[in-house]
Amino acid sequence: MKPQKKQRKILVVEDDISQRMLLKMALEATGFQVIEAANGSEAIGFFESDVDIRFVITDLNMPLMDGFELISEVRRKERRYTYLIVLTNRDNKESVTRALRAGADDYLTKPVCQDELNLRLTAGERLLRLESQEELILSMAKLAEYRSQETGFHLERVQYYTRLLAMDIHGHHPEQKLSVSMADEIARVSPLHDLGKVSIPDHVLHKPGRLTDEEFAMMQKHTVFGGSILLELYEKTHDNYLLVAYQVAMYHHEKWDGSGYPHGLKGEDIPLAARIVALADVYDAVSSNRCYKKCMDHNLARSILCNGRGTHFDPMVVDAFLRQENVWLTIREKYVDEDHVQ
Repeated sequence: MKPQKKQRKILVVEDDISQRMLLKMALEATGFQVIEAANGSEAIGFFESDVDIRFVITDLNMPLMDGFELISEVRRKERRYTYLIVLTNRDNKESVTRALRAGADDYLTKPVCQDELNLRLTAGERLLRLESQEELILSMAKLAEYRSQETGFHLERVQYYTRLLAMDIHGHHPEQKLSVSMADEIARVSPLHDLGKVSIPDHVLHKPGRLTDEEFAMMQKHTVFGGSILLELYEKTHDNYLLVAYQVAMYHHEKWDGSGYPHGLKGEDIPLAARIVALADVYDAVSSNRCYKKCMDHNLARSILCNGRGTHFDPMVVDAFLRQENVWLTIREKYVDEDHVQ
């Protein structure tokens, strides 16, 4: 049996019953389940008891607890992000500014126009969908991390390094047409680079010594396993972030000179996202403790990247690293693992 789509819940907080009823009808017409409250105090009770409330539309001037207090309480008590829209009279810019500063996301002027309401809700759904993607990415990535016993802050560091590289390339190489949003997307999916390790046998994945040729060939397959999982998800959903994740998982072990795996791609035939994550991952791998080696200090890790410029790594990506390596040191020191030994 096909699972039914869960109905979205929205909390409408308005002391004017006629305004509340008009909003309820408009929201139910767009598929929302509406929960009504006459003031902020009543609304907080509903909010605390129902984790599925992800949208709140609130008036500002109400008895017992006004909209400004409600916004602060929601932000203090929320377990997952809640999209907050405030209702205001036309030309009341001072109240809107105050509400936004308190933590509101958007506003609607009274009387509410259906088209404007739909646009505000669409913006909120887009934001919450991004949060859901983040949760999915982190859950999948943690599965691979626990499986490979690479605990600590490995995923966090790689994500930060990736974002630094991508943003540097955005600023210094406009010919790459790497937008800020795309740079952020590469960073968001970077924790999935080793997703395929969930399928590698323990005796290979956790071997403390050098791998045999047969074991190394088996280890190399993690790129294909991970890439295949993400490509299948992309073909079902057509969410672009999954396509980027596929490129990262499949190709982050390719090398600039064509000597990498799984397909021996060369130069710019390797997707840019994979070229960026490749350097971030190698830096963190050599500068962290693993079951088969001790960590290297920054200078030695730096020399590995520089020696690999034009062979292992895209020269453009190495140059991006060199331009902001002091920031990398800060990240490495901030997110140091408990077992880190220089």
